[in-house]
Amino acid sequence: MEGFIDTLRHRFKMATLSARIIYVNIAVFVVLRLIGILGFLFGFDANSIISYVELPSSPTWFIYQPWTIITYMFAHYDVLHILFNMLWLWWFGQLFLQFLSPRQLTGLYFVGGIGGGLLYMLAYNLLPAFAGHGGLLLGASASIIAIVVATAVYAPDYKVGLLFFGSVSIKWIAIVTIFIDFLSITSANAGGHISHIGGAIVGMAFALALRRGTDITAWFNAIIDFIVNTWRRISGPKGSNNFRIGSQHSRNRRQQSSTPPPPPATNNGISPEDERIMDEILKKIKMSGYSALTEEEKNRLFNVSRRKN
Repeated sequence: MEGFIDTLRHRFKMATLSARIIYVNIAVFVVLRLIGILGFLFGFDANSIISYVELPSSPTWFIYQPWTIITYMFAHYDVLHILFNMLWLWWFGQLFLQFLSPRQLTGLYFVGGIGGGLLYMLAYNLLPAFAGHGGLLLGASASIIAIVVATAVYAPDYKVGLLFFGSVSIKWIAIVTIFIDFLSITSANAGGHISHIGGAIVGMAFALALRRGTDITAWFNAIIDFIVNTWRRISGPKGSNNFRIGSQHSRNRRQQSSTPPPPPATNNGISPEDERIMDEILKKIKMSGYSALTEEEKNRLFNVSRRKN
């Protein structure tokens, strides 16, 4: 058992950030399902436990459970719910990472989910159609739709092959998805579809702002960095940080004496030459689609996008 857990831990550490998000979603789903099974077998109300991760539409209820604006986007009700969401996340997550960084993917997953949750709460408390009605929101759909729309806005003419349809620009996939959500607002899952639209709005805002040089997920990533660094300082052994920093400085001095300085970098952490090549490749994708790239261009696009932070 210990070896199995060590294997899972190792695979999690080695996985990409999009794969880690999928692993977390699966783990939360398994735990919630086990709680539901135990509740059925032993006669306790499992729903009362699951409600601690669901996002309520009631502001009063939300005040007592503010963490649900995060937890709701990592939980699902049934197998089909999580299956389709994780397939969408894996597919569009890989497309997203061909143009942007894993850090931006993670930030957009959270910010898109927060945007979807907030629009859901606003709709249930401000629109007459939901007056006197309450609801609970669960699922990663808003976060995933944010990634789908951001990818489609950032590279609208990027083409993918679809069964029965052939090569289709991803902008049409995003447009059809949002249109279906809009038409489904009158369904029993109105709150879910409204949250999808909220995620889509965040995804569009992210891509448009990024074209102007602004990353609207930076604030969230900064918070995560602060929490992680604070935890490392608290949990790490005393004096270990100073030792590591000193060792790194020593290594840097040795490297400077034997290697030339690195080329200047842009704000994204890549050289001006890489930035120029990226622009040319992206223009080619917009004109002719991803399939028109040579293998060398595909490799360059992948390598540069992985270095961006």
